[in-house]
Amino acid sequence: MHGHDELARRFEAERGRLRAVAYRMLGSPGEADDAVQETWLRLSRAGGDGIDNLAAWLTTVVSRICLDMLRTRASRREDPYDDGLPEPSTGELPEDEAVLADSVGLALLVVLDALGPAERVAFVLHDLFAVPFDRIAAVLDRSLPAAKKLASRARHKVRGTPVVPGAELDRHREVVAAFLAAARGGDLGALLDVLAPDVVRHAEPATLPPGVPAELRGARAVAEGTVLLRARTRFAALALVDGDVGIVVAPGGRLLLALRVTVEGGRVAAYEVIADRGRLRGVEVAVLEAGG
Repeated sequence: MHGHDELARRFEAERGRLRAVAYRMLGSPGEADDAVQETWLRLSRAGGDGIDNLAAWLTTVVSRICLDMLRTRASRREDPYDDGLPEPSTGELPEDEAVLADSVGLALLVVLDALGPAERVAFVLHDLFAVPFDRIAAVLDRSLPAAKKLASRARHKVRGTPVVPGAELDRHREVVAAFLAAARGGDLGALLDVLAPDVVRHAEPATLPPGVPAELRGARAVAEGTVLLRARTRFAALALVDGDVGIVVAPGGRLLLALRVTVEGGRVAAYEVIADRGRLRGVEVAVLEAGG
């Protein structure tokens, strides 16, 4: 019993880190907890004898479990979204999930969700937790060069490819950040300041309350329409959308809406709200790195 209690104590010391690894791999707090629990069950069956580096052993085991879960999810072609568009004002995320998503970053979770299982595991282990490639290769049952290639390919997808020069990207970031802050605060005056006088907003009808037109023109109309939907900004973050600064709305890191934003003359000249599943799959989302 003493040996089992000591093993449990050592596992509990690693639980937080294991859950962080599993959450980044799976994007779901519940599934992450399941993966960590399964890791404990495997450790309790194996016992601690012969495990020289418990932290490394546990990381390998939880990573393999997550990889299996990701592969199962992919093979079933599961769509994590409902057909309808939930209204955030009545569909708050559990606090635990919201805190986790904020700690990782909504844009990163969206991009990770678009990676293949092996790419996601390789990227999370190497780039987020500095696990050596020889151990990653063992988890993936791939060669060392193949593991490095998977991580490199995932890294390229995470970072994306800006279609505008760095200085221009930075200017666009400032404008879109000001727009999002004003929208989040419901600040009509600040929105009017950041919107071009002839701004156009186009949104798919499914994203709008009944009776609201899909297209709005003019700063006043667009500002008022933006304030009307401010509840969704709780789940919004800046991201690289099709190579330029845009916005993703992603409760729990699951992409719900993508906003393509056009910036001209230091103001928002237009923005488009995309919600259709097929169209979203064609939108290239990447993490907007600090400093462009």
